[in-house]
Amino acid sequence: MTRPADIYLRFLQLAEALRGLPSLPALDPLEEKILELVARMAQANELLSVREMMARSELGSPATLHARLKSMREKGWLTLGDTEDTRRKQIELTPAALKHFDKLAEAFAKAARST
Repeated sequence: MTRPADIYLRFLQLAEALRGLPSLPALDPLEEKILELVARMAQANELLSVREMMARSELGSPATLHARLKSMREKGWLTLGDTEDTRRKQIELTPAALKHFDKLAEAFAKAARST
């Protein structure tokens, strides 16, 4: 009998294997949280500006968040898009980041099938 935890643990193994594949540079734990937040906001069709991100004190100081956003842009995970207000920039996932989430979804589906 397979426990639900077995599926999740198999998924973690597959996700770890994805990290070893050559693609985008690795993220630190805070950058992963930021990426997940941006992805969830995009999934909900909600906009997230740089200013709004930097106001999220639970993720760190504005200076820390600014440095992480800059790092994630340089690594190819995020991009900044224009808004109706030219002083504000919208945080968006890059096509490569979207592909990463596609691969994670495939790994989850594979984990569910393999148990």
